[in-house]
Amino acid sequence: MAAQGRCPGCGSAALVEDAHYAQQQLVCAACGCVLAEGLLTTTYAEEVAYSQSTGQKEQLSRCLQRGIRRVQDLCKVLQLPRVFEETAVSYFQRALQHPSFHLVSLEKKELLGGCCVFVTCRQHNWPVTMGTICSLLYAKQELFASVYLSLQKELELSVPALSLADLVKTHLNSFRLFQHTADVPARFVEDKEKMVARTMQIVELASETWLVTGRHPVPIVTAAAFLSWQSLQPAARLTCTLARFCKLAGVDLPPPAHLRLKELLEILLRMASQLAWLRVFNVDKKTVVKYIGDLLQHRIFLLKNAFCLEDGEKQRAVAPGEGSPGSPPAAGGAAQEEGCPSEGKRWLKDGPRPLLPPCLINPRKRLRTAAPSPSDSAITGDEPISDSEIEQYLRGPEEIRAFRKAKAW
Repeated sequence: MAAQGRCPGCGSAALVEDAHYAQQQLVCAACGCVLAEGLLTTTYAEEVAYSQSTGQKEQLSRCLQRGIRRVQDLCKVLQLPRVFEETAVSYFQRALQHPSFHLVSLEKKELLGGCCVFVTCRQHNWPVTMGTICSLLYAKQELFASVYLSLQKELELSVPALSLADLVKTHLNSFRLFQHTADVPARFVEDKEKMVARTMQIVELASETWLVTGRHPVPIVTAAAFLSWQSLQPAARLTCTLARFCKLAGVDLPPPAHLRLKELLEILLRMASQLAWLRVFNVDKKTVVKYIGDLLQHRIFLLKNAFCLEDGEKQRAVAPGEGSPGSPPAAGGAAQEEGCPSEGKRWLKDGPRPLLPPCLINPRKRLRTAAPSPSDSAITGDEPISDSEIEQYLRGPEEIRAFRKAKAW
Protein backbone atom coordinates (compact mmCIF):
# COMPACT_ATOMS: atom_id res chain seq x y z
CA MET A 1 0.00 0.00 0.00
CA ALA A 2 1.54 3.30 -1.11
CA ALA A 3 1.73 6.30 1.20
CA GLN A 4 2.15 10.02 0.54
CA GLY A 5 5.44 11.83 1.17
CA ARG A 6 9.06 11.34 0.14
CA CYS A 7 11.99 9.42 1.60
CA PRO A 8 14.42 11.78 3.39
CA GLY A 9 17.33 9.56 2.31
CA CYS A 10 16.91 9.19 -1.46
CA GLY A 11 13.99 11.52 -2.15
CA SER A 12 11.86 8.75 -3.67
CA ALA A 13 8.08 8.97 -3.34
CA ALA A 14 7.70 5.17 -3.33
CA LEU A 15 6.77 4.78 0.36
CA VAL A 16 5.04 1.56 1.28
CA GLU A 17 3.28 0.46 4.49
CA ASP A 18 4.55 -3.00 5.32
CA ALA A 19 3.45 -5.31 8.16
CA HIS A 20 6.51 -6.75 9.91
CA TYR A 21 5.55 -9.31 12.56
CA ALA A 22 2.10 -7.72 12.85
CA GLN A 23 3.66 -4.27 13.35
CA GLN A 24 2.99 -1.65 10.71
CA GLN A 25 6.07 0.02 9.23
CA LEU A 26 6.59 2.76 6.66
CA VAL A 27 9.37 1.66 4.26
CA CYS A 28 10.95 3.28 1.23
CA ALA A 29 10.67 0.83 -1.71
CA ALA A 30 13.69 2.42 -3.47
CA CYS A 31 16.34 2.32 -0.71
CA GLY A 32 14.68 0.21 2.00
CA CYS A 33 14.87 2.91 4.68
CA VAL A 34 12.41 2.41 7.54
CA LEU A 35 10.77 5.76 8.12
CA ALA A 36 8.35 4.91 10.95
CA GLU A 37 7.04 1.93 12.86
CA GLY A 38 4.01 1.24 15.00
CA LEU A 39 0.69 3.01 14.47
CA LEU A 40 0.80 4.80 11.10
CA THR A 41 -1.29 7.49 9.54
CA THR A 42 -1.58 8.67 5.99
CA THR A 43 0.37 11.83 6.81
CA TYR A 44 4.10 12.24 6.37
CA ALA A 45 6.17 10.57 9.12
CA GLU A 46 9.74 11.42 10.05
CA GLU A 47 12.52 8.93 10.59
CA VAL A 48 12.66 7.51 14.17
CA ALA A 49 16.10 7.32 15.77
CA TYR A 50 17.11 4.19 17.72
CA SER A 51 17.60 6.24 20.91
CA GLN A 52 13.90 7.14 20.74
CA SER A 53 12.65 3.66 19.94
CA THR A 54 10.76 1.48 22.40
CA GLY A 55 13.61 -0.99 22.68
CA GLN A 56 16.12 1.59 23.92
CA LYS A 57 13.60 3.12 26.31
CA GLU A 58 12.82 -0.27 27.77
CA GLN A 59 16.51 -0.96 28.32
CA LEU A 60 17.11 2.39 30.05
CA SER A 61 14.05 2.18 32.29
CA ARG A 62 14.43 -1.45 33.30
CA CYS A 63 15.59 -0.44 36.78
CA LEU A 64 12.70 2.02 37.06
CA GLN A 65 10.13 -0.56 36.01
CA ARG A 66 11.49 -3.13 38.43
CA GLY A 67 11.42 -0.60 41.26
CA ILE A 68 7.86 0.47 40.45
CA ARG A 69 6.71 -3.14 40.54
CA ARG A 70 8.42 -3.56 43.92
CA VAL A 71 6.63 -0.47 45.26
CA GLN A 72 3.28 -1.69 43.95
CA ASP A 73 3.76 -5.16 45.42
CA LEU A 74 4.70 -3.69 48.79
CA CYS A 75 1.57 -1.50 48.77
CA LYS A 76 -0.59 -4.54 47.99
CA VAL A 77 0.94 -6.53 50.85
CA LEU A 78 0.26 -3.67 53.26
CA GLN A 79 -3.24 -3.23 51.75
CA LEU A 80 -2.71 0.47 51.17
CA PRO A 81 -5.22 2.62 49.25
CA ARG A 82 -4.68 3.35 45.58
CA VAL A 83 -3.71 6.97 46.23
CA PHE A 84 -0.90 5.80 48.51
CA GLU A 85 0.50 3.62 45.76
CA GLU A 86 0.45 6.47 43.23
CA THR A 87 2.22 8.81 45.63
CA ALA A 88 4.89 6.25 46.49
CA VAL A 89 5.54 5.54 42.80
CA SER A 90 5.92 9.26 42.07
CA TYR A 91 8.43 9.59 44.91
CA PHE A 92 10.39 6.63 43.57
CA GLN A 93 10.52 8.15 40.07
CA ARG A 94 11.73 11.46 41.48
CA ALA A 95 14.39 9.69 43.54
CA LEU A 96 15.84 7.78 40.60
CA GLN A 97 16.06 11.00 38.59
CA HIS A 98 17.92 12.75 41.41
CA PRO A 99 21.72 12.77 40.95
CA SER A 100 22.30 11.70 44.56
CA PHE A 101 20.84 8.26 43.88
CA HIS A 102 22.51 7.55 40.54
CA LEU A 103 25.69 6.03 41.94
CA VAL A 104 24.35 4.32 45.06
CA SER A 105 24.66 0.58 45.48
CA LEU A 106 22.05 -1.83 44.14
CA GLU A 107 21.08 -2.78 47.70
CA LYS A 108 20.23 0.82 48.52
CA LYS A 109 18.26 1.21 45.30
CA GLU A 110 16.18 -1.80 46.25
CA LEU A 111 15.44 -0.21 49.64
CA LEU A 112 14.54 3.08 48.00
CA GLY A 113 11.10 1.80 47.04
CA GLY A 114 10.39 0.73 50.62
CA CYS A 115 11.45 4.16 51.86
CA CYS A 116 9.02 5.81 49.44
CA VAL A 117 6.19 3.64 50.77
CA PHE A 118 7.21 4.42 54.35
CA VAL A 119 7.24 8.18 53.67
CA THR A 120 3.82 7.99 52.01
CA CYS A 121 2.31 6.16 54.97
CA ARG A 122 3.69 8.68 57.43
CA GLN A 123 2.40 11.62 55.40
CA HIS A 124 -1.11 10.11 55.31
CA ASN A 125 -0.98 9.24 59.04
CA TRP A 126 -1.05 5.53 58.22
CA PRO A 127 0.55 3.72 61.18
CA VAL A 128 3.36 1.60 59.73
CA THR A 129 6.66 1.13 61.54
CA MET A 130 10.09 0.99 59.99
CA GLY A 131 10.53 -2.52 61.38
CA THR A 132 7.50 -3.73 59.41
CA ILE A 133 8.91 -2.44 56.12
CA CYS A 134 12.33 -3.91 56.90
CA SER A 135 10.85 -7.33 57.68
CA LEU A 136 9.03 -7.36 54.34
CA LEU A 137 12.17 -6.34 52.45
CA TYR A 138 14.53 -8.53 54.53
CA ALA A 139 16.62 -5.44 55.16
CA LYS A 140 18.69 -4.19 58.07
CA GLN A 141 17.12 -1.28 59.90
CA GLU A 142 20.38 0.68 60.04
CA LEU A 143 20.79 0.63 56.24
CA PHE A 144 17.09 1.33 55.69
CA ALA A 145 17.25 4.31 58.05
CA SER A 146 20.21 5.80 56.20
CA VAL A 147 18.43 5.54 52.84
CA TYR A 148 15.26 6.99 54.38
CA LEU A 149 17.11 10.01 55.78
CA SER A 150 18.85 10.60 52.44
CA LEU A 151 15.52 10.42 50.60
CA GLN A 152 13.90 12.84 53.01
CA LYS A 153 16.80 15.29 52.72
CA GLU A 154 17.37 15.21 48.96
CA LEU A 155 13.69 15.41 47.95
CA GLU A 156 12.93 17.86 50.80
CA LEU A 157 9.98 15.79 52.02
CA SER A 158 7.97 16.76 55.07
CA VAL A 159 7.41 13.62 57.13
CA PRO A 160 5.37 13.93 60.36
CA ALA A 161 6.39 11.81 63.33
CA LEU A 162 4.23 8.82 64.24
CA SER A 163 2.28 9.38 67.44
CA LEU A 164 2.59 6.94 70.30
CA ALA A 165 -1.14 6.15 70.14
CA ASP A 166 -0.90 5.11 66.50
CA LEU A 167 2.15 3.01 67.29
CA VAL A 168 0.26 1.15 70.03
CA LYS A 169 -2.58 0.28 67.67
CA THR A 170 -0.20 -0.80 64.93
CA HIS A 171 1.97 -2.91 67.21
CA LEU A 172 -0.99 -4.70 68.78
CA ASN A 173 -2.50 -5.46 65.38
CA SER A 174 0.27 -8.02 64.86
CA PHE A 175 -0.52 -9.89 68.10
CA ARG A 176 -2.06 -13.37 67.83
CA LEU A 177 -3.94 -13.22 71.12
CA PHE A 178 -7.32 -12.11 69.85
CA GLN A 179 -8.62 -15.44 68.57
CA HIS A 180 -8.38 -19.01 69.80
CA THR A 181 -5.82 -21.15 67.94
CA ALA A 182 -3.83 -24.27 68.64
CA ASP A 183 -0.92 -22.20 69.98
CA VAL A 184 -3.05 -19.85 72.13
CA PRO A 185 -5.09 -21.46 74.96
CA ALA A 186 -8.62 -20.20 75.56
CA ARG A 187 -7.72 -18.50 78.87
CA PHE A 188 -5.09 -16.42 77.12
CA VAL A 189 -7.38 -15.07 74.38
CA GLU A 190 -8.34 -11.46 74.95
CA ASP A 191 -10.69 -8.91 73.38
CA LYS A 192 -8.70 -6.64 71.10
CA GLU A 193 -10.50 -3.39 71.90
CA LYS A 194 -10.20 -3.86 75.66
CA MET A 195 -6.51 -4.67 75.43
CA VAL A 196 -5.74 -1.72 73.15
CA ALA A 197 -7.64 0.70 75.41
CA ARG A 198 -5.87 -0.42 78.58
CA THR A 199 -2.48 -0.51 76.87
CA MET A 200 -3.04 3.08 75.77
CA GLN A 201 -3.74 4.10 79.38
CA ILE A 202 -0.56 2.42 80.65
CA VAL A 203 1.51 4.03 77.88
CA GLU A 204 0.06 7.43 78.83
CA LEU A 205 1.03 6.73 82.44
CA ALA A 206 4.56 5.90 81.29
CA SER A 207 4.68 9.14 79.32
CA GLU A 208 3.61 11.17 82.37
CA THR A 209 6.29 9.57 84.54
CA TRP A 210 9.28 10.14 82.20
CA LEU A 211 9.52 6.50 81.11
CA VAL A 212 9.06 7.32 77.42
CA THR A 213 11.44 10.25 76.99
CA GLY A 214 14.60 9.23 75.16
CA ARG A 215 13.57 5.57 74.95
CA HIS A 216 12.72 3.31 72.04
CA PRO A 217 8.91 3.04 71.97
CA VAL A 218 8.54 -0.65 71.08
CA PRO A 219 9.87 -2.06 74.40
CA ILE A 220 7.58 0.31 76.31
CA VAL A 221 4.54 -0.71 74.25
CA THR A 222 5.43 -4.39 74.70
CA ALA A 223 5.70 -4.06 78.49
CA ALA A 224 2.47 -2.04 78.66
CA ALA A 225 0.63 -4.60 76.53
CA PHE A 226 1.85 -7.39 78.81
CA LEU A 227 0.59 -5.60 81.94
CA SER A 228 -2.76 -4.79 80.36
CA TRP A 229 -3.18 -8.37 79.18
CA GLN A 230 -2.41 -9.71 82.66
CA SER A 231 -4.66 -7.23 84.45
CA LEU A 232 -7.74 -8.10 82.37
CA GLN A 233 -7.71 -11.69 83.70
CA PRO A 234 -5.10 -11.78 86.49
CA ALA A 235 -6.17 -15.10 88.02
CA ALA A 236 -5.23 -17.09 84.93
CA ARG A 237 -2.32 -14.97 83.67
CA LEU A 238 -0.20 -13.88 86.62
CA THR A 239 2.06 -16.93 86.24
CA CYS A 240 2.78 -16.13 82.58
CA THR A 241 6.15 -14.49 81.98
CA LEU A 242 6.94 -11.70 79.54
CA ALA A 243 8.94 -14.06 77.33
CA ARG A 244 6.06 -16.52 77.08
CA PHE A 245 3.63 -13.71 76.41
CA CYS A 246 5.68 -12.52 73.43
CA LYS A 247 5.95 -16.08 72.16
CA LEU A 248 2.17 -16.55 72.37
CA ALA A 249 1.60 -13.19 70.67
CA GLY A 250 4.03 -14.07 67.88
CA VAL A 251 6.22 -10.99 68.35
CA ASP A 252 9.89 -10.55 69.18
CA LEU A 253 10.91 -9.72 72.74
CA PRO A 254 13.03 -6.55 72.67
CA PRO A 255 15.83 -6.77 75.25
CA PRO A 256 14.99 -3.50 77.11
CA ALA A 257 11.36 -4.61 77.65
CA HIS A 258 12.29 -6.27 80.97
CA LEU A 259 13.69 -2.96 82.26
CA ARG A 260 10.64 -1.01 81.08
CA LEU A 261 8.39 -3.57 82.80
CA LYS A 262 10.33 -3.17 86.04
CA GLU A 263 10.04 0.63 85.89
CA LEU A 264 6.30 0.46 85.21
CA LEU A 265 5.77 -1.87 88.16
CA GLU A 266 7.69 0.50 90.45
CA ILE A 267 5.43 3.38 89.40
CA LEU A 268 2.32 1.26 89.97
CA LEU A 269 3.55 0.20 93.42
CA ARG A 270 4.05 3.83 94.50
CA MET A 271 0.58 4.66 93.24
CA ALA A 272 -0.91 1.66 95.06
CA SER A 273 0.62 2.86 98.32
CA GLN A 274 -1.67 5.90 98.15
CA LEU A 275 -4.91 3.88 97.97
CA ALA A 276 -6.40 3.37 101.44
CA TRP A 277 -8.09 0.05 100.67
CA LEU A 278 -4.84 -1.47 99.37
CA ARG A 279 -2.77 -0.74 102.48
CA VAL A 280 -4.22 -3.74 104.28
CA PHE A 281 -2.88 -6.05 101.56
CA ASN A 282 0.71 -7.03 101.02
CA VAL A 283 0.95 -5.60 97.52
CA ASP A 284 4.11 -6.43 95.60
CA LYS A 285 5.21 -6.40 91.98
CA LYS A 286 3.22 -9.56 91.20
CA THR A 287 -0.04 -8.74 92.95
CA VAL A 288 -0.18 -5.06 91.98
CA VAL A 289 -1.27 -6.19 88.50
CA LYS A 290 -4.67 -7.12 89.94
CA TYR A 291 -5.39 -3.49 90.79
CA ILE A 292 -4.18 -1.80 87.59
CA GLY A 293 -7.75 -0.94 86.64
CA ASP A 294 -8.31 0.97 89.90
CA LEU A 295 -4.92 2.65 89.70
CA LEU A 296 -5.54 3.89 86.17
CA GLN A 297 -9.01 5.12 87.11
CA HIS A 298 -7.55 7.42 89.82
CA ARG A 299 -4.28 8.06 88.00
CA ILE A 300 -4.10 11.85 88.39
CA PHE A 301 -4.92 11.80 92.10
CA LEU A 302 -2.47 8.98 92.87
CA LEU A 303 0.37 10.54 90.91
CA LYS A 304 -0.15 13.82 92.74
CA ASN A 305 0.06 12.09 96.12
CA ALA A 306 2.88 9.69 95.26
CA PHE A 307 5.21 12.26 93.65
CA CYS A 308 6.17 15.87 94.11
CA LEU A 309 4.95 17.18 90.79
CA GLU A 310 6.29 20.71 91.44
CA ASP A 311 9.73 21.74 92.60
CA GLY A 312 8.43 24.08 95.31
CA GLU A 313 5.86 21.66 96.68
CA LYS A 314 6.43 20.61 100.26
CA GLN A 315 6.76 16.93 101.04
CA ARG A 316 3.73 15.25 102.50
CA ALA A 317 3.66 13.15 105.62
CA VAL A 318 4.64 9.51 105.31
CA ALA A 319 1.63 7.30 104.68
CA PRO A 320 0.85 4.60 107.30
CA GLY A 321 2.73 1.43 106.64
CA GLU A 322 5.53 3.17 104.72
CA GLY A 323 8.94 3.44 106.36
CA SER A 324 9.58 4.01 110.03
CA PRO A 325 7.34 6.36 112.04
CA GLY A 326 10.25 8.34 113.39
CA SER A 327 12.05 9.06 110.14
CA PRO A 328 11.30 12.60 108.92
CA PRO A 329 10.80 12.83 105.16
CA ALA A 330 12.36 16.28 105.02
CA ALA A 331 15.78 14.84 105.79
CA GLY A 332 15.53 12.58 102.78
CA GLY A 333 14.45 15.50 100.59
CA ALA A 334 17.41 17.59 101.66
CA ALA A 335 19.76 14.69 101.04
CA GLN A 336 18.31 14.18 97.59
CA GLU A 337 18.83 17.83 96.72
CA GLU A 338 22.42 17.61 97.93
CA GLY A 339 22.98 14.53 95.75
CA CYS A 340 23.64 11.95 98.49
CA PRO A 341 22.93 8.53 96.90
CA SER A 342 22.22 6.61 100.11
CA GLU A 343 19.83 9.22 101.52
CA GLY A 344 18.18 9.58 98.10
CA LYS A 345 17.38 5.86 98.01
CA ARG A 346 15.87 6.07 101.50
CA TRP A 347 13.72 8.97 100.37
CA LEU A 348 12.40 6.94 97.44
CA LYS A 349 11.03 4.41 99.93
CA ASP A 350 9.90 6.63 102.79
CA GLY A 351 8.22 9.63 101.22
CA PRO A 352 7.14 11.28 97.96
CA ARG A 353 9.95 12.11 95.60
CA PRO A 354 10.10 14.49 92.65
CA LEU A 355 8.85 13.11 89.36
CA LEU A 356 12.22 12.77 87.65
CA PRO A 357 13.53 10.72 84.70
CA PRO A 358 14.99 7.33 85.65
CA CYS A 359 18.45 8.45 84.53
CA LEU A 360 18.47 11.01 87.38
CA ILE A 361 17.02 8.68 90.01
CA ASN A 362 19.39 5.80 89.26
CA PRO A 363 22.42 7.34 87.54
CA ARG A 364 24.98 5.05 86.05
CA LYS A 365 28.08 4.39 88.13
CA ARG A 366 30.97 6.62 87.22
CA LEU A 367 34.27 5.09 86.25
CA ARG A 368 36.78 5.08 89.04
CA THR A 369 39.78 7.30 88.50
CA ALA A 370 43.18 5.69 88.50
CA ALA A 371 45.21 5.92 91.69
CA PRO A 372 47.85 8.67 91.54
CA SER A 373 51.39 7.55 90.97
CA PRO A 374 54.07 8.19 93.65
CA SER A 375 55.64 10.88 91.49
CA ASP A 376 52.34 12.75 91.12
CA SER A 377 51.50 12.54 94.80
CA ALA A 378 54.88 14.08 95.67
CA ILE A 379 54.13 17.29 93.71
CA THR A 380 53.16 20.17 96.04
CA GLY A 381 53.40 23.18 93.72
CA ASP A 382 56.35 24.74 95.54
CA GLU A 383 58.98 23.15 93.32
CA PRO A 384 61.49 25.49 91.61
CA ILE A 385 60.81 26.39 87.97
CA SER A 386 63.52 25.57 85.47
CA ASP A 387 64.94 28.21 83.14
CA SER A 388 63.42 26.49 80.07
CA GLU A 389 59.87 26.77 81.53
CA ILE A 390 60.10 30.20 83.14
CA GLU A 391 58.67 31.95 80.04
CA GLN A 392 55.40 30.03 80.41
CA TYR A 393 54.82 31.58 83.84
CA LEU A 394 55.70 35.20 83.06
CA ARG A 395 52.66 37.51 82.94
CA GLY A 396 52.23 40.71 81.02
CA PRO A 397 50.85 43.94 82.49
CA GLU A 398 47.25 43.17 81.44
CA GLU A 399 47.41 39.69 82.92
CA ILE A 400 48.80 41.08 86.18
CA ARG A 401 45.95 43.61 86.44
CA ALA A 402 43.33 40.97 85.64
CA PHE A 403 44.84 38.61 88.23
CA ARG A 404 44.86 41.33 90.95
CA LYS A 405 41.26 42.24 90.13
CA ALA A 406 40.11 38.66 90.31
CA LYS A 407 42.01 38.09 93.57
CA ALA A 408 40.50 41.20 95.13
CA TRP A 409 36.98 40.14 94.08
